[in-house]
Amino acid sequence: MTAADTNISRGTATAGLLDRERIIARPGFNRWLVPPAALAIHLCIGMAYGFSVFWLPLSKALGTPAPAPAECASLNLLTALFTTSCDWRVSDLGWIYTLFFVLLGSSAAIWGGWLEKAGPRKAGVVAACCWCGGILIAAIGVIFHQLWIMWIGAGVIGGIGLGLGYISPVSTLIKWFPDRRGMATGMAIMGFGGGAMIGAPLASLLMNHFRMDGSAGVWQTFIVMAAIYFVFMMGGAFGYRLPPAGWRPDGWTAPAAKSSMITTKHVHLRNAHKTPQFWLIWAVLCLNVSAGIGVIGMASPMLQEIFGGALIGLPDLKFADLSKDQIAAVAAIAAGFAGLLSLFNIGGRFFWASLSDRIGRKNTYYCFFVIGIALYVLAPWAAGIHSKVLFVGALCIILSMYGGGFATVPAYLADIFGTQFVGAIHGRLLTAWATAGIIGPVVVNYIREAQKAAGVEGAQLYTFTMYILAVMLALGLIANSLVKPLSDKWFMSDEEVAALQAKTAAANAGPTGSFGIGTGGFDGKALIAWALVGVPLLWGVWVTIKSTYALFG
Repeated sequence: MTAADTNISRGTATAGLLDRERIIARPGFNRWLVPPAALAIHLCIGMAYGFSVFWLPLSKALGTPAPAPAECASLNLLTALFTTSCDWRVSDLGWIYTLFFVLLGSSAAIWGGWLEKAGPRKAGVVAACCWCGGILIAAIGVIFHQLWIMWIGAGVIGGIGLGLGYISPVSTLIKWFPDRRGMATGMAIMGFGGGAMIGAPLASLLMNHFRMDGSAGVWQTFIVMAAIYFVFMMGGAFGYRLPPAGWRPDGWTAPAAKSSMITTKHVHLRNAHKTPQFWLIWAVLCLNVSAGIGVIGMASPMLQEIFGGALIGLPDLKFADLSKDQIAAVAAIAAGFAGLLSLFNIGGRFFWASLSDRIGRKNTYYCFFVIGIALYVLAPWAAGIHSKVLFVGALCIILSMYGGGFATVPAYLADIFGTQFVGAIHGRLLTAWATAGIIGPVVVNYIREAQKAAGVEGAQLYTFTMYILAVMLALGLIANSLVKPLSDKWFMSDEEVAALQAKTAAANAGPTGSFGIGTGGFDGKALIAWALVGVPLLWGVWVTIKSTYALFG
């Protein structure tokens, strides 16, 4: 037994079940077991993108008669939190979606340092308890028709689970795949983008199963999904392992540094936020995400209310005129639409990030904004002529650019600020995501409510909203055009960089090598682990394809 093996054994023997020391990999471990563990968590928390499938069923949970009683007609956000006799408005429910991403960005920034010390297993367990526990609390809110309970449960507690679950695998996968970093982080980010592709149709199936007179089947669906997610997330958390200190894959050596970035120098973390470039890129990300996240949050209701009976071959029927059975059929197609958007969200993260290596980050964001403006203007026109193909196609491309924005921005930051502190700078930039989580859904939800109150319906219900989102992208285009290379005064001196790197080198001093853990491969255990996440993912793709056929058939 080597000295490294002895140290691992000693640390494991004295460590608690969730401690970082407990999950140091032993000789013979296969590193390809770690990505499916990350996917198991990200595919579960990624359902945050698919929560719009619950909005319309919840907005009709009580069946408030039309015209609404006076107390319901005068409902505002504060009274909506506590009412037990009036149906919730979609705009009130949409605040849960806003809370998801506000808390995701905030908790990722607050507890990112704790995660590095505590380890991914402990963070994954806490994420599972928060995300699934929050959904269970939301189920109680539905049962008692108390919106404030749903906000606290799914929005706040669940949002904290989102943040911890989102960041738990990224640094772990980078450590395991120093030879394939882009691929490793891409696998984790793909899972978060694809969660709705599984969760949205699953939620629709469960609601249809549990639906009965006096119940939309939402709280039962929450309980079942929370239980399923808890099993998968705990499996993912306990599947995490960390490589021993100094571990390197067999036969791999770190490549020589390349100077392909805009700068080969480095900006210190304490100075990055003092530069105008940081805030310009912050605005670029915030405005791109605000537009996309607003569409995701209302994707299911938007499709149903714009096309109504046309989704099931009854073009003369508006959404308000559909029967309960027809609404259920339309909702199933809309859930598939949410899954289709999720599929493009996944693909965009790979396509646009890869394209940015060729054309540059700034030019890639130019594509996002120019193409996005055109598509947001096109979408209302497509809805007006009742062209499902053009409308759905426009939103799918928009969502690919939404996902691409997340995948491209870390490299954009590295181009401008150097690589020394890019991880920490990126963490601070995620506050743009939290801000977008407020702006996007609020703009979409409240403009929709105002349009509805004015008697607007059908295709015109979201026209003004789309134009507002196009204006946001125009502002993002301006911000992107102003991003320039930093002046020399912001960069650290060569001596400062050398001192920092010397500390890192000292911290990593000691034996290096594979320690009996090689590059791994798809052995029996790895195939089983990948099947556990791959089968649900393939099911989501299959349901999405079928729903897409139903949408256009």
